[in-house]
Amino acid sequence: MLELKNEKIAIPVVLFAGLLWSFGPLIVRYMDQSNLIPWQYLFTRGLTIFLVLNIYLYFLEGKNFYKNYYKMGFSGVIGGSGLGIAMITFIWSIINTSAAITLLCLAAMPFFTALLAFLFLKEKISLNVWIAIIIAAVGIAIMAFGNTNNASLIGLLFGLISAVGFSVFSVSLRWRKETPKFTTVALAGIFCSIVSMVILLKDNSTFISSSHNQGLFAIHGTLVCIGLILYSIGSKAIPAAELTLLSLTEVIGGVFWVWLPLLGINEVPTNNTIIGGFLIFISIIYYSLTIKTNRRFIALN
Repeated sequence: MLELKNEKIAIPVVLFAGLLWSFGPLIVRYMDQSNLIPWQYLFTRGLTIFLVLNIYLYFLEGKNFYKNYYKMGFSGVIGGSGLGIAMITFIWSIINTSAAITLLCLAAMPFFTALLAFLFLKEKISLNVWIAIIIAAVGIAIMAFGNTNNASLIGLLFGLISAVGFSVFSVSLRWRKETPKFTTVALAGIFCSIVSMVILLKDNSTFISSSHNQGLFAIHGTLVCIGLILYSIGSKAIPAAELTLLSLTEVIGGVFWVWLPLLGINEVPTNNTIIGGFLIFISIIYYSLTIKTNRRFIALN
């Protein structure tokens, strides 16, 4: 796989990957009746991710790219399933609450990853990481108390489940380092499509939304894949602490796009969301200054 060795070039590449991912919430907000079409969205986006990544793997590795699926093992299945669940709960989060809350829940993913690695990989958690986890937990609690209506709390809960799902994916790659990352993400894409297909068939619903929505579904899936490829190319040359800070591009950008009046959404975070989000940002910055070897996988919203 192509990798950048020069950090000065790699940083803009990783930043651009985060920028591409940050358009996810805006795309969802631009959908017609997004609360009524989550399964159509997941079906098309998942299929797009599966196809785009397999095409990329074909050009990268040749006609034998499919053999990566034989190398996945149990860790790949667990990771792909966890990532698939994260993708599903992401859309349910963002249609029930603000983009800021969804993205800030995902920003806390390094701490869920640390906890899961502690439980299942027996990795030690330093005192500094525990402090960061506690600060982030307080921030999440403040956001929860400021969003007391049922729909918003459901959105917060789905956002946390999504963060845990992404963490399961991250831990599965660390559990068995030879697990092929791109193939695991492709599996997550087809997982979403299959789950969506079953539910749509059960409900006797159509697989296709309006042409406007179908275009947005495919665009989002493509942006996820391009961002993943760019992140993988650039991340090897960047220290772990800087990677964690660069991952905030996705959160900042995602909140900014849906707030920017020029783009027509004008979604303003509540005071509790701002205060809680500030604490989560502080926890991530503190975490990035204390970690030495961890490489975080940015959320693939």
